[in-house]
Amino acid sequence: MLLLSLGVMESLQKKFLNEALWSKIGEGALKILLIIILASVCIKVGKSALQKIFEMRSKSPLRISERRETTLIRLLHNVLSYIVYFVALMMILEALGIKVQALLAGAGIVGLAVGFGAQNLVRDIITGFFIIFEDQFSVGDYVRITNFEGTVEEIGLRTTKIKSWTGELHILPNGNINEVTNFSLHNSTAFVDVNISYDEDIERAEQIIKDLLVELPDKYEDMVKPPELLGIQSFGPSEVVMRVVSEVKPMRHFYMAREIRKEIKMRLDEHGIEIPIPRMAMYNKPGQEQYAPNVKDNG
Repeated sequence: MLLLSLGVMESLQKKFLNEALWSKIGEGALKILLIIILASVCIKVGKSALQKIFEMRSKSPLRISERRETTLIRLLHNVLSYIVYFVALMMILEALGIKVQALLAGAGIVGLAVGFGAQNLVRDIITGFFIIFEDQFSVGDYVRITNFEGTVEEIGLRTTKIKSWTGELHILPNGNINEVTNFSLHNSTAFVDVNISYDEDIERAEQIIKDLLVELPDKYEDMVKPPELLGIQSFGPSEVVMRVVSEVKPMRHFYMAREIRKEIKMRLDEHGIEIPIPRMAMYNKPGQEQYAPNVKDNG
């Protein structure tokens, strides 16, 4: 028994102290490290080259839109990373002594087995290419997709990432994107309702507002053209409601509506035009007296 144990220990010692073995392991580890470093460098250089290509194209007269350019750059970055990582993986397998050619040949047989399970993956990729090719939406656009609404952060080969205004990041498979509402393709319209007291001169108030609206495009670059006063929109309990509309850049209607309200309020105050607020008037009938509640004196 003792001789057997000594034989096993001697065998293990020879095996693990084999210089050729450790030399081979060290060589393989060094190859893998170099492959990883080379892959990282290739990705960085490739991304830099793509960026320069798009910068050169931006100076040409046939340049594409900025939003579409951003989308294509991010997509090509993803494709570049996938290709480089795949090639690096194959090289690492070769360094480990695995026959990649036999592995790829076997992958064809395995592919038939998992083909039906990969249908969703193929559908996601094809749909992603059609989204970009048809320019349905791009990075930076504000969209609504089914129950999700927000800014497009990224369009990848498989998924689209949407960030809502409250900060959540929604990741949607491209194959599930059927209906899209894009709020960023065309200009938006800001609506502002202005309340004027019945006691004021309506025509004078209209002229003051019109004079102000002509000045606003020079002050706000988000305005596409001067706002328009449509006229009296409705009658309220204590006010006449006039409506102002303004064509503004995409998704700037909420901001510009707030600014237009502020500008109109300041201009009306300068001219003494009253914007009515709810009030309560109390009247005493002639001869009616008010009595204070009785208070008992316990002193």
